[in-house]
Amino acid sequence: MENKTQEEASTINVSSLACIDLANSNLHRSAASLKQACLDCGFFYVTNHGISEELKDEAFEQSKKFFALPLDEKMKVLKNEKHQGYSPVLSQISDNQIHGDYKESFFIGIEGSNDTPFCRANIWPNPDVLSGWQATMEKYHQEALRVCKAIARVLALALNVDGDYFDTPEMLGNPLTFMRLLHYEGMSDPSKGIYGCGPHSDFGMMTLLGTDSVMGLQICKDRDVKPRKWEYILSIKGAYIVNIGDLLERWSNGIFKSTLHRVLGNGQDRYSIAFFLQPSHDCIVECLPTCQSENNPPKYPAIKCSTYLTQRYQDSQVDLSIYKK
Repeated sequence: MENKTQEEASTINVSSLACIDLANSNLHRSAASLKQACLDCGFFYVTNHGISEELKDEAFEQSKKFFALPLDEKMKVLKNEKHQGYSPVLSQISDNQIHGDYKESFFIGIEGSNDTPFCRANIWPNPDVLSGWQATMEKYHQEALRVCKAIARVLALALNVDGDYFDTPEMLGNPLTFMRLLHYEGMSDPSKGIYGCGPHSDFGMMTLLGTDSVMGLQICKDRDVKPRKWEYILSIKGAYIVNIGDLLERWSNGIFKSTLHRVLGNGQDRYSIAFFLQPSHDCIVECLPTCQSENNPPKYPAIKCSTYLTQRYQDSQVDLSIYKK
């Protein structure tokens, strides 16, 4: 596959996304723009988010340092049963794949007690090997959560509920979050089911994605059309890419779509940081009152957040215990 840079984007299919200014004082105007973006494709950009370029650059630099470590050093922090830690190449399987994804990643979750789903003390690389790594990632995690909560308030207005609707303790007052550092090695051949990341939708409420300048992310606005049409999403300096996930699709009764997306390698190393926001593990996700009517009843049964996430992770993850034998 030929290398593709941002400068070559004019020669390929590129999706034009709405850009939501989080500093806009007119929240209802922002909500209208955001609603249209979610109706169109479920992907959009956010600007004036408050995450400094310095912090983002430092997080990416520290991420690259980790992935550059020898494999035996990375395997010392292999992902645990709570999905925290290092995940090797080929350990995640998406749709229509012969092998797993040609990417490696590192998960950072919410600190908590072991009896809480998806929570326990995080696994961190040895500070003697990567000085300052943990502090940088914790700061970035904190900032990403702040931005996602700000977006959630605009999303609430877009769904015709109060702006603080998702702020309750059972929703985003005590959220489940996963921050995932990603390194794609540049290998893809869709005709053979080989991808940097295979076609999938995200499991949770929303994803905040920071990327480098290497192209690779594609979306499919209509998964039912054959053959599927894929469009690239460009990185814009100073902006983050946001997409809604399966749980928000369920909340909205399918009005907002959790859009299929994938990553194609192009011979270049590619790095990104994805921040996944979910409600509290015991939150019951069911159709919002504003998204149903007598003629449009709920399409999805109510489900506990942790139940849904557990099933989705089990369906997509390779059993990493094979690496411990």
